[in-house]
Amino acid sequence: MAPGHPYHGPYHDQVYGFPVSDDNLLFERLVLEINQAGLSWLTILKKQENFRAAFDLFDITTVAGYREEDKERLLGETGIIRNRLKIDAAIGNARTILSIQHDFGSFSNWLNQHHPLDKTAWVKLFKQTFRFTGGEITGEFLMSTGYLPGAHTRDCPVYDKIASLNPPWMQTNTG
Repeated sequence: MAPGHPYHGPYHDQVYGFPVSDDNLLFERLVLEINQAGLSWLTILKKQENFRAAFDLFDITTVAGYREEDKERLLGETGIIRNRLKIDAAIGNARTILSIQHDFGSFSNWLNQHHPLDKTAWVKLFKQTFRFTGGEITGEFLMSTGYLPGAHTRDCPVYDKIASLNPPWMQTNTG
C-alpha cells in the first residue's frame, strides 16, 4: 500500500519509525496520533499541513498558551479534526510537555530517561502523564518516533536506513 502512494509512500519511506528528538516534532506526532483515533491514517496525512497551520507549527509554548478563543477557532477550522476532546488534549498535553521540559530539559530527555520500557509500561506511563493516550495511540506514537520496534520489518528497504540511525528501540531490546 505505501510504495508509490502519494501520502503513505513518503510517510513510510521518510518519517515512520525514524528517530525523533525535536520536542515540537514529537508533540506534532503525539497530536496527530491522538487525532487519528477512530479515523484512517490517510485522513490525518491529508490534513497534516492544515494541522501545522492551525496549531502554530506545533510550537509547544504557543499551544500551551491557547485560551478559550483559540479552542473555538480550532473547532471552526474545517481543515483539521474538529473534536473538542482531541483539541483539549492537544492543549493540555502541550502544558504537560512544558512541565516535562522544566523538569527534564526536554520531552526527548523524558522519553530517553524512561527508555527502555515495554509497550505495556509505556502505555501506563502515558495514561498517567498525558490526555487521550490509550494503547494504540501510545504504541503508534512510540513506533513512529523510534522508541518501540515494529514500524518496519527487516525485509523492508527502509529498515536499514532507520537502523543506521540507531533508534532507541535498537539500543536495547524492548520487544
